[in-house]
Amino acid sequence: MRTRTGTGTDLGTGAGTGTGTDLGAGAGGGARRRSLDTEAVHAGRDDLARQGLHAPPIDLSTTYPSYDSRAEAARIDAFATDGAEPDGPPVYGRLGNPTVARFETALARLEGTQSAVAFASGMAALSAVLLVRGAMGLRHVVAVRPLYGCSDHLLTAGLLGSEVTWVDPAGIADALRPDTGLVLVESPANPTLAELDLRAIAHSCGSVPLLADNTFATPVLQRPAEQGARLVLHSATKYLGGHGDVMAGVVACDEEFAGRLRQVRFATGGVLHPLAGYLLLRGLSTLPVRVRAASATAAELVRRLAADPRVARVHYPRLGGAMVAFEVHGDPHEVIAGVRLVTPAVSLGSVDTLIQHPASISHRIVAAGDRRGSGVGDRLLRLSVGLEDVEDLWQDLDAALGARRPR
Repeated sequence: MRTRTGTGTDLGTGAGTGTGTDLGAGAGGGARRRSLDTEAVHAGRDDLARQGLHAPPIDLSTTYPSYDSRAEAARIDAFATDGAEPDGPPVYGRLGNPTVARFETALARLEGTQSAVAFASGMAALSAVLLVRGAMGLRHVVAVRPLYGCSDHLLTAGLLGSEVTWVDPAGIADALRPDTGLVLVESPANPTLAELDLRAIAHSCGSVPLLADNTFATPVLQRPAEQGARLVLHSATKYLGGHGDVMAGVVACDEEFAGRLRQVRFATGGVLHPLAGYLLLRGLSTLPVRVRAASATAAELVRRLAADPRVARVHYPRLGGAMVAFEVHGDPHEVIAGVRLVTPAVSLGSVDTLIQHPASISHRIVAAGDRRGSGVGDRLLRLSVGLEDVEDLWQDLDAALGARRPR
């Protein structure tokens, strides 16, 4: 049996198990920089104590009263010019919402970017990025497979007028054209967990923005902006929310690009509901703890799967994490049908463990040849490890894998 871990080196050990990367500046010029753990708890909530609040409020208003229509006109003109968030009180829910803005502030702090813009889903977020670049006449995208299946489909089908060139990482520079508006990668990749050298790829991009999908790693394990990515995409439905009860997407980026994204969000209406923004902000507060705990369990499951004769190959990234992919000798559909504690369902990043067959569900929309060519084989299963006890999870997987093959 062969064990694959990203590029084929030793198995990861649940990276990111320390106390967190230092982020941001603390109060005062000489103060110690806050760690990721502290920012996860406090970012987006800095003003609460001054208001006599402990928990962030949920602002469900769709519109806001104003008796100064001249000032409102000036604020809307400013938004139309550069997409800056209007100064003063809110105007209308499609322009922005205070609760959602708290989540955006927090996520930008965790990813180390100037700004972040939240959307109704991860696909709405990616669509907004493509629309921003397309509006500038830059509709060509260079992308590396595998990507999340729907991201792949959005590019391949040209649904937003985009044209895609699929390349290996080494071919990015040669694939760039005058009308290339974006380079899109995902690392670790969905579902194979292949890892890319983001710093090297960012160098290959030249002046073309690199968008890195960081859904699997989260800022707990990786911060792509520090490696040269201009745009960091999350399906916030996954780890950022963390409980399987909110759907959202977010792009962390510089303020210039954020302004354009806000304009697209306003025009297309792909806004995030305030309750979702509240749940995401709450989810961020436990993100480091959840990711590290699930990563430790995942690393132990990887060790056991790698030694199991019923498993042909295990995929696990060197940076660690809570996502595991493995290929079985037997029928993967029987494994899906056999789990009882693990939930057979799409999505990932929840507190409970999920398993799915990518070739049947998450990547079914990708052409079979392209799917298999990018490593998404028919016997591959993807496991999103949650917070259950490792022994209980292994007992369920062991039973679902069925009778042991002879060594």
